[in-house]
Amino acid sequence: MEFQNENIYELFESFGIMHNFSTPRTPQQNSVVETKSRDLQEMARTMLNSNFTPKHLLEKAININCYLQNGVYIRPLIKKTSYELWKDREPNISYFHFFAVQCFILNTRKIQFQK
Repeated sequence: MEFQNENIYELFESFGIMHNFSTPRTPQQNSVVETKSRDLQEMARTMLNSNFTPKHLLEKAININCYLQNGVYIRPLIKKTSYELWKDREPNISYFHFFAVQCFILNTRKIQFQK
């Protein structure tokens, strides 16, 4: 148990953090982390597959997606990104470029034609 000591407990209490332990090597116990990890991998694979990019760039694509999720995704309740919460200012995204991912929209609604 790496973080089981009095100093850590005091630090957590001062910030109002509850520290819970999980069983080692069982990521299914933490569904939030498991979901985030799966989302990052799926986004990276989609980026690489859509552009026929070599698979050895998977790590780079995961890092890009993690950066995007932390800096761009808006938290719905407070309408701010993680970056804004952390740095107290909006992120500069002027240097972003398209990764050239082609997108198709699946429309499952039935279309009614007028006569």
